[in-house]
Amino acid sequence: MQLKTILNRVERHRSFVYEEVRLYEQVGRPALDVELRPRANGRPMCSGCGRRRPGYDTLSPRRFECVPLWGIPVYFVYAMRRVDCQTCGVVVEKVPWVNGKSQATTTYAWFLARWAKRMSWSEVSEAFQTTWERVFRSVEMAVTWGLAQRDLGGIRAIGIDEVLWRRGYKFLTVVYQIDAGVRRLLWVGQDRKAKTLLRFFRWFGPERSAGLHFICTDMWQPYLKVIARKAADAVQVLDRFHIMAHLSMAIDEVRAKEAKRLKATGYEPVLTGTRFCLLKRPENLTDSQEVKLAELLRYNLRTVRAYLLKEDFQLFWQYVSPAWAGKFLDGWCSRAIRSRIEPMKRVARMLRNHRPLLLNWFRARGEISAAAVEGLNNKLKVTTRKAYGFRTFRALEIALFHALGHLPVPKFTHRSC
Repeated sequence: MQLKTILNRVERHRSFVYEEVRLYEQVGRPALDVELRPRANGRPMCSGCGRRRPGYDTLSPRRFECVPLWGIPVYFVYAMRRVDCQTCGVVVEKVPWVNGKSQATTTYAWFLARWAKRMSWSEVSEAFQTTWERVFRSVEMAVTWGLAQRDLGGIRAIGIDEVLWRRGYKFLTVVYQIDAGVRRLLWVGQDRKAKTLLRFFRWFGPERSAGLHFICTDMWQPYLKVIARKAADAVQVLDRFHIMAHLSMAIDEVRAKEAKRLKATGYEPVLTGTRFCLLKRPENLTDSQEVKLAELLRYNLRTVRAYLLKEDFQLFWQYVSPAWAGKFLDGWCSRAIRSRIEPMKRVARMLRNHRPLLLNWFRARGEISAAAVEGLNNKLKVTTRKAYGFRTFRALEIALFHALGHLPVPKFTHRSC
């Protein structure tokens, strides 16, 4: 079977014919040139208005990079025609295998974009002997097409969070769809300010915002104020992960201060090397950490009392009824404030201030999974680490939508794309 027969089967272009296929050496390795010509009496298409117009003249042949064959680079060679258009003037024709002035065919761009989901962009460029810029432009094309084609209807639950992406406290505000069976990145913006989230709601539109049933977020006050204004009918659910993170930070603060005090007064350094014993869940401890924690619990230390308060709070998530959960929360906050441990008192006051939002967690249970936000955040961090840090927000935005957006792709005649 000839290569022209294969191309006519998998990538047939109307009004154009595959001509000669030539194998030659290119920088010490073989390459294939596939020449194309327009069909007889075929009129070129104007790249401005998209209409068939008479030809004006023919330019020098151009080469367009295509999907490699057995590791051999393949190029389409075609002499572009200029069009004499009554509307657009004299312009270069539009051809079906490439978009705009790109030097890579559309098929090859989708081929690179699919591989960029499996490997880093640098690895894709090395594997297929192309440039990093070519891979980036291919992913950008795929993301732009996917964002224009994606369906934004029927969104009932979203999760809002902020993530650190660069040094100097450079944050991103990310919004995910967390409906059952559909978990994807919806929107990403720079900074973690109220106006950042306002931009999301302006993009999302008042009709879609009114259709939201649940919004999962942390206790960042600017976010809570914007949500109350723009989606007042939605049930706000505080993320369990962030609440437990506040408790863990409080314990770590108590442990660090008490360890310094014990060392300064000459007592036995029993808190040395116990950080992860106190921060981990009991079921996740190693054998040595279990032994160390058991020994530590014999001492009457502020750190031990703070740890016991944190473990006691885990019972809060086991309730089913919001009313009974509220009674437990009130009792726990009272015990934490009476403990005279300032970091735990600070957390207790914070939880009291957000009591109604905390109880919404039980009202939304079974409807959404608040842990989905943290799962998507972990995938987001993997994406940024694979790239070893993006220099521009635009590149990061494209990479995140490509990896987490679950964007649609066009149908192809064969699987290589």
